[in-house]
Amino acid sequence: MASNPVLRGFERTGRPGITPPGATGRAVPPPPSADQLNQWYAQPAYNQQPGFPPQAPPVTPSRYLTLDDVITRSVVLIATVFVAAAVAWFSPASLRGLFLIVGFLGALGLGLYMGFSGKANATTATAYAALEGLALGGISKVFNDAWPGIVVQAVTGTIMVAGGVLVVYKTGAVRVTPKFTKIVFAATLGAVGLMLVNVLASLFTPGGLGLRDASSPALAIGFSLLCIVIAAANLIVDFDMIEQSVRRGVDERVGWYLSWGILVTLVWLYLEILRLLSYLRGSD
Repeated sequence: MASNPVLRGFERTGRPGITPPGATGRAVPPPPSADQLNQWYAQPAYNQQPGFPPQAPPVTPSRYLTLDDVITRSVVLIATVFVAAAVAWFSPASLRGLFLIVGFLGALGLGLYMGFSGKANATTATAYAALEGLALGGISKVFNDAWPGIVVQAVTGTIMVAGGVLVVYKTGAVRVTPKFTKIVFAATLGAVGLMLVNVLASLFTPGGLGLRDASSPALAIGFSLLCIVIAAANLIVDFDMIEQSVRRGVDERVGWYLSWGILVTLVWLYLEILRLLSYLRGSD
């Protein structure tokens, strides 16, 4: 009459959930005791999934990220870049070349590690800023010797573009949507890919594709302008990522990664403005 196995067990034994020995049907275990219930309650639910290995409980952030964290760490990294760049700038010419190579290769390797692993802390981010500063100091000195005052102009231009992008973002003139982010990511990959192809082509043909060839300034200027626009768009995405991270209450340690991302974009923006100014000034 009763289809429920618990009720069938109750009919046979007078106790719910128990099938007597010799009876047909699957035995249902007896109800847990009070001690078992206490043990189960004390154990986290994510550790009770059958067939899965025990997992560590989620780590609660010791402190949530704030906007001041990102600003402070960005200032620290930018200041580190300026100090390291000054060391390379005022060093003898024989050491300047060494600083440029070590700084470029070191920053490239460390940047790839942090970018692909998604891990950045005070040590790695500051070390990257120092290595990047050494490379920028050497490069900037070469450009400034060829075109006096160009570094000051490039730094001023970088500050103005970054400030303008921040105003555009805060006023909501540009909305960071998933589609916008995908377009910026694709454009960045395309620009970097063209740079690599141009470097490879320059090994076989003088000037390569002409993207960085001052002898064909129209193409070089156009490519630099395109890169400046893409870098500015990346800066908008960086600002949005910072704002979303603060809203979601991520761990404050993520602030180093976000600050490092801002630094990478600003360095790229500065180098493109420096190149653009060199094309515009020509042989002056």
